[in-house]
Amino acid sequence: MSDKAQLEKLVPELARRGVELISSGGTAEHIRRMGFKVVEVSEYTGTPEMPGGLVKTMHLKIHGGILGSVKIEEHRTYMERLGIEEIDLVVVNFYPFEKGARSRGTTLQEAAQLIDVGGPTLARAAAKATLLHGRVTVLTSPEQYEPFLEELRRNGGDVSPAFKCKAAVQAFAYTSAYDEAVRRFLEEAVKNK
Repeated sequence: MSDKAQLEKLVPELARRGVELISSGGTAEHIRRMGFKVVEVSEYTGTPEMPGGLVKTMHLKIHGGILGSVKIEEHRTYMERLGIEEIDLVVVNFYPFEKGARSRGTTLQEAAQLIDVGGPTLARAAAKATLLHGRVTVLTSPEQYEPFLEELRRNGGDVSPAFKCKAAVQAFAYTSAYDEAVRRFLEEAVKNK
């Protein structure tokens, strides 16, 4: 998670509600410094991050937990056999590609280092799961944290289908805008070669 703004609002409320937090890298460390327990993605999956942080969250235990549903018998059997637990909330934002790529003289290889793969994959999987099963909530911006917390308070710890669907649409808008920023940069960079 690139933008850790407002995690101080979100994490304590989730912890108070008994939510198990799973995170990677710097965000996990940030949550620990806040004084809360967090499970590293690599600890949960049993697979270390790829050198250079290239692959962190793209793992069956993560995406199967987002997209699977224990209410569907074949999903449940599959998930139990592989130790996959349902993941009901995905909080993600992407590497700041535009900010980094705006630097004069950014090479294609440097720009490629700034392209987030795992974040958009998580957001899209969570948004799809919302539409498939109505179970997952996806938050792609710190501006969503307070409305999400209000939703939890108003509904006794639950999130309404309407809120989940709105957040799923926002996730697709976020991934689309991100991909468009990458496309614009690369198109310009290739044109000037």
